[in-house]
Amino acid sequence: MLNKTFEEVPIEKLRWRCDPDTLPFKTTESIHPCDEIIGQDRALEAIRLGLDINGIGYNIFVTGLAGTGRFTTIKCVLEEMDEMDIKGKIPNDLCYVNNFKNPDMPHMISLPAGQGNAFKKEMENLIETLKKKIPLIFENETYLNKKKEVVEKFRNRQAEMFREFEKKVNKEGFALVQIQMGPYSRPGIFPLVEGNPVNIDQLETMVEEDKFSKEELEKIKGKQTGLINELEDIFKETRKAEKEIKEELTSLDNEVISPAIKDSISDIKEKFNFEKVQQYLDEVQEDILANLGRFREKEETPPPLPGLVMPQQVDSFSEYQANVLVDNSETKGAPIIVETTPNYRNIFGTVERVVERSGIWKTDFLHIKAGSFLRGNGGYLIFNVLDALMEPGVWPALKRTLKNQVIEIQTYDPLYFFSTSALKPEPIDCNTKVIMIGDTHIYYLLYSLDDDFKKIFKIKADFDSVMNKDNERIQQYASFIRKICDQDKLRPFDNSGIAAVIEYGVRIAGRQKKLSTRFHLVADLLREANYWAEKDGSDVVTEKQVDKTIEKRAYRVNLIEEKIQEMIDDGTILIDSDGMVVGQVNGLSVYNLGDYMFGKPSRITVKTSMGKAGIINIEREAEMSGPTHNKGVYILAGYLRGKYAQDKPITMSASICFEQSYSGVDGDSASSTEIYALLSSISELPLRQDIAVTGSVNQKGEIQPIGGVNEKIEGFFDVCKAKGLTGKQGVMIPHLNVDDLMLRKDVVEAVKEGKFHIYPVKTIDQGIEILTGVEAGERLEDGRLKEGTVNGLVDEKLRELGMKIKEFEGGGEEGAKEEKKKKKGKSSCHG
Repeated sequence: MLNKTFEEVPIEKLRWRCDPDTLPFKTTESIHPCDEIIGQDRALEAIRLGLDINGIGYNIFVTGLAGTGRFTTIKCVLEEMDEMDIKGKIPNDLCYVNNFKNPDMPHMISLPAGQGNAFKKEMENLIETLKKKIPLIFENETYLNKKKEVVEKFRNRQAEMFREFEKKVNKEGFALVQIQMGPYSRPGIFPLVEGNPVNIDQLETMVEEDKFSKEELEKIKGKQTGLINELEDIFKETRKAEKEIKEELTSLDNEVISPAIKDSISDIKEKFNFEKVQQYLDEVQEDILANLGRFREKEETPPPLPGLVMPQQVDSFSEYQANVLVDNSETKGAPIIVETTPNYRNIFGTVERVVERSGIWKTDFLHIKAGSFLRGNGGYLIFNVLDALMEPGVWPALKRTLKNQVIEIQTYDPLYFFSTSALKPEPIDCNTKVIMIGDTHIYYLLYSLDDDFKKIFKIKADFDSVMNKDNERIQQYASFIRKICDQDKLRPFDNSGIAAVIEYGVRIAGRQKKLSTRFHLVADLLREANYWAEKDGSDVVTEKQVDKTIEKRAYRVNLIEEKIQEMIDDGTILIDSDGMVVGQVNGLSVYNLGDYMFGKPSRITVKTSMGKAGIINIEREAEMSGPTHNKGVYILAGYLRGKYAQDKPITMSASICFEQSYSGVDGDSASSTEIYALLSSISELPLRQDIAVTGSVNQKGEIQPIGGVNEKIEGFFDVCKAKGLTGKQGVMIPHLNVDDLMLRKDVVEAVKEGKFHIYPVKTIDQGIEILTGVEAGERLEDGRLKEGTVNGLVDEKLRELGMKIKEFEGGGEEGAKEEKKKKKGKSSCHG
């Protein structure tokens, strides 16, 4: 056995400790609360750049882990710009008004902030004023006299034509008789017989009865036809005269009413001296003059019968109203819009539909609604990219709007298969800077798959989940604790409590030289620690409550971990924590449940034999192995070839298995573990079962760092503690992971007392010596590996297997004898 002391990780490197006595304060009450963004200098610079550049496409995509302060940072930067008065002027109000020439294409009017509703009110007052003023003008005596004169002139002219015609009719022996035709009556021409008007049909009957002369009847018919033609000419003249009088009356109405309308509209024009408003008001004046009849007083409607509900009367003057889409009267600086539900309607607006009494869907410009993109015009729109991508139609519309800087409000209803309106509002120029928040993988996915993405989101603000640990950052951490205490009205933290929180920040950062910037986790820790301080009746929060919070938080979510530990304790899951076994080693795995991560050992076994199958990854053959794990096995094979196959081919079959693994395996952190088990199986040297192993390896045999090192060590420690600590148990870790250690206090204490050991390993040779107690063995000057060492035994066995394969495949008597001998004897498989 190798008489050698193996290097262990020094106690002081197992956990970084923040000494409360080194902190320049006793409690958080003597600390100034944090008023700055901590640890995100890179992201801050990117955000400020994106906000300062007004060019097209300089929108911002904010990436990073949730809880790193992405939204808070954006909000703070925008507020900072507001305080520095560089956010820009307040954007205009936006209104839609009726297009009288083409109602399906409403006009957009932009007015200075606060004037949108004022303009809307002026239009409402205008119509109300005209509804009162116009009827009064129509009742004016002068107007009525002029109208009466025009009407009487027409009537006199009509009466004179009919009098002259009636004389002629009577002279020809006919009479004008009024004939009732439904609700109307019109004059008819009838011949007079013995002084009485007679129908032609009656005369024809009299002719048949020889009571009237046929020749006389024909003369009467001829005269009647001529008179009827003259009557039709009179009717034509009458209709022509009616048209003329209508035009004359319209001209009279305009002459009388136009000054009143013009005066009322002139007042509005003076208040809103903008070109588009002036044009719109001219159209309003023209339309009112063309529809003066609607402003006349209507006859009073009789009250409905008892129990009868009358339909509500629709406002007949709605086309003169203004629809204020965006009102910036209360806005101070550029608007900041946070859209929590970024669907199509909420971002881009919509055209709402209403049901008329007839049951028909209808809409008009008054039912156009603005979305958050338009409300953020001249300012900023913030939303989560994943929420937006999940909503139908949002992403294509967003790209189109950002590229063209124009927004077109349309109805988007993927479940409604038929268009309900041809309404096409006038497009609106829009200068909204979009800030999207999302995960890094979504950013890269969009960047690689969507060519437009890189053109419209030119700024990436990447939030880091960790920051360097130095005195300045530690001070900022303490200031953050004070901020949360003030914000949530928590008890003050003493220096031991602050130190414990800082240590927690190091633990979740994953490295001793880093602090976590996932401040939502830290804030939750503070709130829960305050709760336990209240339960303990303490006026301040101390290290005791912080440690208790961490312990209780783990207890709430570690049910699965306990169940696995129970199965290890009762022997359902086979794990040895003492003794030595050939071809078997304890690997370490990490289980990530999302809200909780823990480590547990897994038994890894290897069986080797004669053959040419090479290394068989049982997990891969069973389709339970991930690509990274497969890669680790291929690296393992590469290591073997480089180490032992320079003077001979490797001819063997070896199967590697994660025992009792039913949910799949991935990751390469067990690749070094698998090599140790393989070398043990080949050399027939047993491995220590009281040492668990983690670490990936490269083809040169160098041990590489892995993730979850703290959880893996703690997981095996818990297993050993449950079985009973012997003072020999421990874990081998990559030496490059030493700086990542932030172990639980009970683990550190056990190491300190010599009950548990942690070995930093750089190479496979170093690790195999710890596991076997046998020298690894270096290659001698003659190229051979030193005999009696691990590498020497492996090399010798591989050479032996190769020779046996050669003998077996050589045939002949010797080959047959060898085969017969094998059948009678034991299997040549080792381990």
